[in-house]
Amino acid sequence: MQSSKAYTKTAIAMLLLGVAGPALFAQTETADPSWMPKVLGMQYNGIAQDLPPFSSPYQGQNSLRDSHNMTSVYGAYMGSQIAPGLQAYMDIEMIRGGGVGKGIGLGGYTNGDALHSGSSDLGQDPYVARLYLRYLYPLSGETSAALRAQDQLPGNEPASGVEFKAGRMSASDTFDQNRYANNTRTQFMNYDFINNVAWDYAADTRGYSYGVTAALYHPEWRLAFGAFAMPKYANGMTIDDAFLAANETDLELTLKPAGHDTVVRALAYLNQARMGNYDDAVALAQLANTTPDVVANDSPGRTKYGFGLNVEQPLADNGETGLFGRIGWNDGHNESFVYAEADRHASVGMQLCGARWHRDADRVGIAYAVDGLSSEHKAYLAAGGSGFMLGDGQLNYAVEQVAEVYYRVQLGSYIQITPDFQFIINPGYNSDRGPAQAYALRARVSF
Repeated sequence: MQSSKAYTKTAIAMLLLGVAGPALFAQTETADPSWMPKVLGMQYNGIAQDLPPFSSPYQGQNSLRDSHNMTSVYGAYMGSQIAPGLQAYMDIEMIRGGGVGKGIGLGGYTNGDALHSGSSDLGQDPYVARLYLRYLYPLSGETSAALRAQDQLPGNEPASGVEFKAGRMSASDTFDQNRYANNTRTQFMNYDFINNVAWDYAADTRGYSYGVTAALYHPEWRLAFGAFAMPKYANGMTIDDAFLAANETDLELTLKPAGHDTVVRALAYLNQARMGNYDDAVALAQLANTTPDVVANDSPGRTKYGFGLNVEQPLADNGETGLFGRIGWNDGHNESFVYAEADRHASVGMQLCGARWHRDADRVGIAYAVDGLSSEHKAYLAAGGSGFMLGDGQLNYAVEQVAEVYYRVQLGSYIQITPDFQFIINPGYNSDRGPAQAYALRARVSF
């Protein structure tokens, strides 16, 4: 648990952000040259979470453990209109604290702001989260208004065109977007409702990589391609510079039928990296009469492929009330490497707008997810193996189930307070453990 001194520092930081943030933000509204960098936003996001004791007859290296902890994320976001159609963006972030159970023990982990426990000692200093170029080439004279936001300069943009991005960013900035379930700082907190957990997208421990994307877009559809560098090792901070043998490629088609508010996204991906193989790890352990270790048999150029389907359906309140759903699958032969240890995924949920009870800016979210493992992944964990998030020492397999509900309260223009509850059945896909419950309170100050 964080000390009272740490909580005091957090409170002071929130106060300073609340006083200085709007003034700094206002300074960017002057008539500076278009290329002059502009502050697009600042935020503080704090999540205090408690995981009370639950049934746990045995524990392994990566078992979920009851605990209380807090994460604090500070961010400043800047952009520059370098030339017509060409923009540059830079995000600076700092993360303090850690998640319950050290960020391990679950397929659908409870706090999207928490870093995975691993061999990387990242420290708690500020770092460059994103630094990339964006170029838009119009294919028609029609434009649409773009509002100021994180990584979005205000102005008019082509309604149809080609978009290119290159630099340091997150694959999830471009792919698997969803209006109702995509942001741990304003929506659901569990991994299951941020992205498709069966999509093991390329990233370092903090969630970023180097890559390029190209998208052809129209008001009714979008086709996007991306290529990103993989880390050298699972949950690793060092990006592998052997890009041809360690990369992820993504292809996503988005459909927005005319006359309908429905959005459907179909995703396919292929990873290459220095991965271990679950079957090989088990076979080698049986020969040596030891515990299997998937890292010990890793080899460059191994692959993982998968698919995802992502739907959002606005219902009312100008789309602020709506439904969402995701399904995902990957082949699961080689080790889970980056985002989560999950090979199968299905989730559904909804967002409700507070306008219905005269709280227009408030939001309620309710969601449910089921995650599963491939047969090879199951056999590896049952034999006592560990991945970068899972490892109870043995496994009585059952699908992991997560239910989450939150209420986001808007206080004035800049502050949000969000109580959150999660109920987890078969944590770590193990029916011998749980159920577990996670209680959280999130505070966000943003401009």
